[in-house]
Amino acid sequence: MSKYEAGPTMPLQFVYRNQDFVADVHRSSGNRLGSAATKFDTTVQAGWTDRMNRGLFRYHLGDLQTRILPGPHGFVAQLNIERGIERRKPQEILSIQQEFNGKQFNFNKINPEEIIVEMIKEVEDGKEKGTLHELCRTVVLVNVSPLEFGHCLLVPDPSSCFPQVMTSFAMQVGIECMLLSSNPGFRVGFNSLGAFASVNHLHLHGYYLDHELKIESMPVKPLVPQKSFYRLLDFPAGFLFYTESERVEKVVEAICQVTDFLVDRNIAHNVFVTRGCPPCSRTQDEKDHCSRKGVRIAVWPRTACFGAKEESAFNVALCELAGHLPFKNKKDYELISEKDVMDVIQRYLLPDSEFHTLEQQLTRHLMDL
Repeated sequence: MSKYEAGPTMPLQFVYRNQDFVADVHRSSGNRLGSAATKFDTTVQAGWTDRMNRGLFRYHLGDLQTRILPGPHGFVAQLNIERGIERRKPQEILSIQQEFNGKQFNFNKINPEEIIVEMIKEVEDGKEKGTLHELCRTVVLVNVSPLEFGHCLLVPDPSSCFPQVMTSFAMQVGIECMLLSSNPGFRVGFNSLGAFASVNHLHLHGYYLDHELKIESMPVKPLVPQKSFYRLLDFPAGFLFYTESERVEKVVEAICQVTDFLVDRNIAHNVFVTRGCPPCSRTQDEKDHCSRKGVRIAVWPRTACFGAKEESAFNVALCELAGHLPFKNKKDYELISEKDVMDVIQRYLLPDSEFHTLEQQLTRHLMDL
């Protein structure tokens, strides 16, 4: 069982093991704090709500006005005007491989009250059971400009001052948080530099969205199935990995082989992690469609944006590519069509020829390793 520990000068600690992972989640209607909520869910949700009630956020986030856009992609549009106005101004980013700069804002400079919990994974090394792996430390803090309920940041070992480049530990933490949750609406994501990351200090986003996204069951084409590597067969063009709890470390290794490849070639990218159906080349039947035994990890290579003018309706980052669209103004929210959304997103994706060349390169790369 996961357990809590707290000291006089330390934040609340959440200690977990592989045995705490939820093997299967079913998508059905339900509330945010249902009876089946895990310790992870209740810790994050209660801590987030407490900080909201204490006024630590830049604005109060109530129930967001939401509509599903007509069309086959089922885009989930939400009106969140205050986030567009009040969120911290993004740092100046000049390179996907930009070094960490301690003089700029980073997560070592936050108000300590924004920290919800410190996560530590308990591992058994075969010699001494119950050993705490000191490197497995992740701070969970509230995002003070939330895009949805429970929006938090997962910051692996903040004092190490890692730049915003995906690491195997960060990716594993993101997937394991997904497995610790019993809520199919919990999501995790990552924006690289040049892909609308606003802070150059390694972090992932986590939040709850009660609406189903097509990415959870979208059909795929196998590329290197032995490494759980697939191509999404629907818009927007990207890659997909899939894992269940027993194969997390192997799949993380393959994911980072892809993200490292992208970073080495200065290709910006977004990552989205969600509970999802096993990979399949066709639409799932009803029984399989509702089952969420594993985790889907989507990776979208895209054109880099450095100091580019932001879109008036919504930016194109991790959640937008997955089909969740936080709108900055009421007019666009009310009038936009699915085609309009696709036109905006398409401007940030790689041209088809570049994407297919990259697909061939990544397929060879993973097969050779």
